[in-house]
Parts: sequence; C-alpha cells; structure tokens
Amino acid sequence: MIGLIIGLIISGLIIGALGRLAIPGPNPMSIGMTIAVGIGGSLVGGLIARAIGGKDANGLAFILGVLCAAAIIYFMQRRNARTSV
Repeated sequence: MIGLIIGLIISGLIIGALGRLAIPGPNPMSIGMTIAVGIGGSLVGGLIARAIGGKDANGLAFILGVLCAAAIIYFMQRRNARTSV
C-alpha cells in the first residue's frame, strides 16, 4: 500500500513537472501543487486513454496525462491572470 502511494506521488511529480514545462512563462506553484496537478492530469489522461485505446494504452495514457496536466496549469494561469487585473 505504501509503495502504491509513493509511486502515485512520484508519477504525479513527473507528469506535473512535464506539464509545467509544456506551458511557457512562470508557473509559481509549490511542489505539492505540482504533484496534485500531475495526479489530476494523469487521472483524466488515463481515463481518456482507456476509453480510446482499451487496456493496453500505457504510452497513450502517459502522453495524455502530461497534456491534461498542461491544460490544468494553463487554465489555472488564466484564472489567476484574470483575478489579478
């Protein structure tokens, strides 16, 4: 059980960091927020990949997870830019 949680945190960190790299500009987020965005992106990307490609869509799930994390970061930046004006 602990290994599963550690794996989830590490994969969330990797996917969240790649999602942050995909969006230009400063992304002032903490590591915890990066992990949360990565976990959310991988969850949504995994669900989409499973709906499209079936059970054996691990590579597609990773790519879609990074894209979904980048989309979450993009919408967070837009929301923050709109509220700070």
